[in-house]
Amino acid sequence: MTELSVTKDVAPPAGDALVALSHVNKHFGALHVLQDIDLTIARGEVVVVIGPSGSGKSTLCRTINRLETIDSGSITIDGKPLPQEGKELARLRADVGMVFQSFNLFAHKTVLENVTLGQIKVRKADKKEAEEKARALLDRVGVGAQADKYPAQLSGGQQQRVAIARALAMGPKVMLFDEPTSALDPEMINEVLEVMQQLARDGMTMVVVTHEMGFARSAANRVVFMADGRIVEEASPDQFFSNPSSDRAKDFLSKILHH
Repeated sequence: MTELSVTKDVAPPAGDALVALSHVNKHFGALHVLQDIDLTIARGEVVVVIGPSGSGKSTLCRTINRLETIDSGSITIDGKPLPQEGKELARLRADVGMVFQSFNLFAHKTVLENVTLGQIKVRKADKKEAEEKARALLDRVGVGAQADKYPAQLSGGQQQRVAIARALAMGPKVMLFDEPTSALDPEMINEVLEVMQQLARDGMTMVVVTHEMGFARSAANRVVFMADGRIVEEASPDQFFSNPSSDRAKDFLSKILHH
């Protein structure tokens, strides 16, 4: 029961595509995890990707900064194709901030060092400037007082906010969030979502894979619904949540919104 028709109620602004995926395919062995994906994300747009487990959402997110390679198709960031490896790839990863389920902070470095390291190593920033920027960003995400602690001394919500500050420190063009709250205790989820809401309001281009439907409703410009490695439906949050056009989306929403 696969539905190939994709309903598009919202067209991204033409000519200002920051991220463009065209005919992207990806296999893990015999599993076809991304099937002919076409997706364009405009500068300043917040796109939330939702769908059942195993639908390809995280893989899609990870192909955008080449953590996963693709088998065919093309991905461009700001008009440039994804580089294969080496310094170009490191620079791309600096342009494409990524926040994961697990916080991926360096355990043996302080919070401040975690946020300055990339600036100094990849962006070649001066140490003093990097520290000033890091402190400002830590304040912005609400963990300025934790700058001299080590990750293990912080709550999960605080660690995830440090991870967001670390990605922002590189001055990225786009931020990818791969289920950023799924490893957190319920009381910490909102503190992370609030930071993401603020980023969205500030005009950051964001691709967010999440199960948090409240965030999708309030922060997204567009909801992309995936199932079985395909984009089944794309719509504005209002349209998607009130009147999904595909049976797969209706089924998915009835399961998550009524339990």
